[in-house]
Amino acid sequence: MAVKPIVAGTDGSEESLRAVEWAAREAALRGAPLRIVAAAATLPRMTSRAGSGEYDRVTDVLLADRDQGLAVAAARAAAAAPGVLIDTDDLVGPPARSVTDTGSGALMLVLGSRGIGAFTALLLGSVSRYAASHAPCPVVVVRDEAPSPRGLIGVGIDDPDTCGDALAFAFAEASLRKAALLAVHAWHAPQPEISRAGQAFTAPGPQAISADAAPQLTALLSGWRAKYPDVLVTQEVAHGHPGRVLVGLSARADLVVVGRHVEHPGLPGAGSVRHAVLNHAHGPVVIVPSNEPA
Repeated sequence: MAVKPIVAGTDGSEESLRAVEWAAREAALRGAPLRIVAAAATLPRMTSRAGSGEYDRVTDVLLADRDQGLAVAAARAAAAAPGVLIDTDDLVGPPARSVTDTGSGALMLVLGSRGIGAFTALLLGSVSRYAASHAPCPVVVVRDEAPSPRGLIGVGIDDPDTCGDALAFAFAEASLRKAALLAVHAWHAPQPEISRAGQAFTAPGPQAISADAAPQLTALLSGWRAKYPDVLVTQEVAHGHPGRVLVGLSARADLVVVGRHVEHPGLPGAGSVRHAVLNHAHGPVVIVPSNEPA
């Protein structure tokens, strides 16, 4: 059976090239091929003015930049991970959707957090945000990376019933990297006094909630510990905004894993946490879609 590729998107920016290098090293780690993709960003009028001269010339420049960016990205990937099979592919259509669609059948889709310049920064930022919310495979958004491995993979635990895919990715990654794994469950404290049906009652305090959550987290991780005996596992129940806690974790981890499940309209979901981590993380973050019902 052919090994699924790792896909990396580039727009020629230094941020995206660092993401390509990260993807190349990950491909070497997993024994997978690397596919590098790029989409030329064209203004709407450019696609409907064939033969008009001016728009054709601008389009030619954009296409040439795309092709040059792919060549540079392939060279950077080859230098970062010699021996990895590398393929490049130019895409057509809106960048966010066309890049995201390449995640179908991929081990993961790797993107930079932003591009360069006002126009490309908007494009790459929108591509990474769109892909993180819609791609069918795990999406890695590479931000600042530590100069040397820290030997730690972090994973955020929200709902135990929908975190299986995120845990599977995190444990596999920790095993491949010979790294430790830290599972974190963060929560907001309710108001001390809440009125319910006209009667006041005292909500459980932080210590009571932590005492209840800790054994549940231990039970959740027990099966994964047995499956990956080579991975040193620790756990933490944190009192604070989950996004802020995971951003803090990203400053000491090589990778932070966050799950993505289908969110119900009208109900608060994990989207705000996901976006907070993607916008403020100090290192690479992977968003793992869940196949489990929310």
